[in-house]
Amino acid sequence: MTYAQWYRDFGDRHRAIVATLGHLSDEEVIAYFDYDNLRLRHPDFCPLYATGEKCHDTDDLNCYLCGCPHFRYCDTGWGEESAGTRYSRCAITARFEQTFTHEGSIHTDCSACPLPHTTGFIREHFDRDWGKIMEECEGCVPHT
Repeated sequence: MTYAQWYRDFGDRHRAIVATLGHLSDEEVIAYFDYDNLRLRHPDFCPLYATGEKCHDTDDLNCYLCGCPHFRYCDTGWGEESAGTRYSRCAITARFEQTFTHEGSIHTDCSACPLPHTTGFIREHFDRDWGKIMEECEGCVPHT
């Protein structure tokens, strides 16, 4: 699955849930996306829900911003580096940012970064339209 496909698929799932929450305040919507609540109410929202795993090792995981507004991807590649082609990066070079390389593809590993899964961060960037929050993610300048 490409980043663009994940982005579209996740956005669709997110929109479908938010559409059912029109009667809730913004704070209640944010609270609704708590990992434990969402895992029970929408077990198909995330493949990790079935196993009880979390993508980030934090007690208060909130899934509203699965995908960070600082994540940048380019399915055709940002360009070549010594280890291969880079396909993703962190726009703010967060201190938790890591990378991994697989078969000549370099990807950003955000699993150690709790930032987008904290209630404060979500409040700061909140919009009921996940796509508006994430609109800068695909800032692709493909390599030639």
